[in-house]
Amino acid sequence: MAKDNILKGGEFLIKETEANDIFIPEEFTEEQLMIADTCAGFLEQEVYPILDNIDSQEEGLMKGLLKKAGELGLLGISVPEEYDGFDQSFVTSMLASEYMGAGYSFSVAYSAHTGIGSLPIVYYGNAEQKSKYLPSLATGELTSAYCLTEPNAGSDANSGKTNAVLTEDGKHYLLNGQKMWITNGGFADLLTVFAKIDNDRVLSAFLVEREFPGIKFNPEEKKMGIKGSSTVQIFFNDCKVPVENLLGKRGEGFRIALSILHMGRIKLGGTVLGAAKRAITQSVNYANERKQFGTRISSFGAIQHKLAEQVIKTWVTESSVYRVSDNIDHVIASLKEQGYEKGKASIEGIAQYAIEAAFLKVFGSESLNFIVDEAVQIFGGMGFSSETPVDRAYRDSRINRIFEGTNEINRMLVVDTTIKKALKEGFDVSRYSHSILKELENKQEVAIPTDYYGEKKHYIRNFKKAALLMLGTVSETFQRNLTSEQEILFNVSDIIMQIYPAESSLLRIEKLEGLRGAEAVQIYKDIVDVFIYDAAGIIRKSGFDAINSFAEGEHYEKLTGYIDDLTKVAPINIKAARRRIAAKLIEDNKYDFK
Repeated sequence: MAKDNILKGGEFLIKETEANDIFIPEEFTEEQLMIADTCAGFLEQEVYPILDNIDSQEEGLMKGLLKKAGELGLLGISVPEEYDGFDQSFVTSMLASEYMGAGYSFSVAYSAHTGIGSLPIVYYGNAEQKSKYLPSLATGELTSAYCLTEPNAGSDANSGKTNAVLTEDGKHYLLNGQKMWITNGGFADLLTVFAKIDNDRVLSAFLVEREFPGIKFNPEEKKMGIKGSSTVQIFFNDCKVPVENLLGKRGEGFRIALSILHMGRIKLGGTVLGAAKRAITQSVNYANERKQFGTRISSFGAIQHKLAEQVIKTWVTESSVYRVSDNIDHVIASLKEQGYEKGKASIEGIAQYAIEAAFLKVFGSESLNFIVDEAVQIFGGMGFSSETPVDRAYRDSRINRIFEGTNEINRMLVVDTTIKKALKEGFDVSRYSHSILKELENKQEVAIPTDYYGEKKHYIRNFKKAALLMLGTVSETFQRNLTSEQEILFNVSDIIMQIYPAESSLLRIEKLEGLRGAEAVQIYKDIVDVFIYDAAGIIRKSGFDAINSFAEGEHYEKLTGYIDDLTKVAPINIKAARRRIAAKLIEDNKYDFK
């Protein structure tokens, strides 16, 4: 049943959420945890023992692993039941993505197959296409790939040159063109290929079977990381595609691509969690074993600082990812109640949170990059050896800042989409910005609540005001030229990106305290304390960096003064808080923060 009080995408900037209205990972059902255990068991039994074999791309190995995963039902989590899937919630699919995210190159193949490879058919396929392909995709009898990127069409996907022309008998389309960086392309049985029909301005999408005539597959690319994942170029030379394999409507390909990108971005925010938690466990295992000067290095303050920061970034990412995933589920349920078909409801539900998808992709991928980098540092000289597990983690992490649109593109999307969506949804950022300016000019003293949650919510409320102030100011200052001010867009995006994780984490512990009592959340209050304290500094610097780029004189003094006021937080002993976080991790000797 859908909730009536779920915020729309981006509304977290102007509205407050009650703790009881969010989902937290501590609420997973037994069924969801069983799926997670199955994923973890699969990696332990089938993937981790043969990581070197996977990285050497032994013939048929990755495809065979996907088939084994399919036999366990792990490929059909999001596939409707009538097509041999399990039709699970978005939260459940995110949980599976998280656990499989610890699988290095296998996680890339798994995500490509279950996400961008299968979901276009789930969301846009007609009854015949679903019946023909989905059961085999769910069981692993067929494997899939997604063919969008071209040599001159990366982030600007609609500039692709691959072309489709209808044959004279009207029975086939002839595809001609080139695709590159195609994950699973070396073995995939079914390709979703994007091309323009005749001289159309926008893309269409086609379901192309590997055995169709006119397809050539290049050798595997040599990559920095994720070496075990298949990545190839594919050439289409008068490739004959039956007309019934047009996916969706003519010209709907760009919409399909955007929908799948939204989904891929938000899923990546969950996928990095599995990799992060595994890297943290490896870090603390080593820190508890390695001795220097006769002492375990886990007892050193510098190492404890690193371990604590790894935990903080992971925990706040997790809080954010599952909050928005549950929101998506409720929007999907609401749309289904209004008569939407499941696929259409899913598309619209995910698209509603395009802003959150963009910044969680950035936040999550950059958090993982930090975590694996610190893992190498904790291992010291051994971390630079390919004999240690953090070598693979470090190299494999790097692609996440490029996948699903580079982090630079996504940072710009955060601001651009927020401004456009605000106008469309009726919360004009300029109006809010002017309202905040008036409030700040009047210098009305607002008493800071003395209770823990009241105080922290006060700070987050001010962070939101800082974001809205900057959104309105830069929008009015640059107007149509704003998109060319990329550095300033990055500054404002970085402000927004701190707010959602801060609020999500605070609401999580507030809800958890209601469920388990104050004693159970003490360590998580340390996490939230440190994150909000650090977020205040990041927001202040990002605000100043943007203002320094365009404001002068009295205007400059006012704006910087306002940002200064809105980012003031009470001092905390962050050293002690981090040491308490690290102490729990060191005692557990694994990531166990839930």
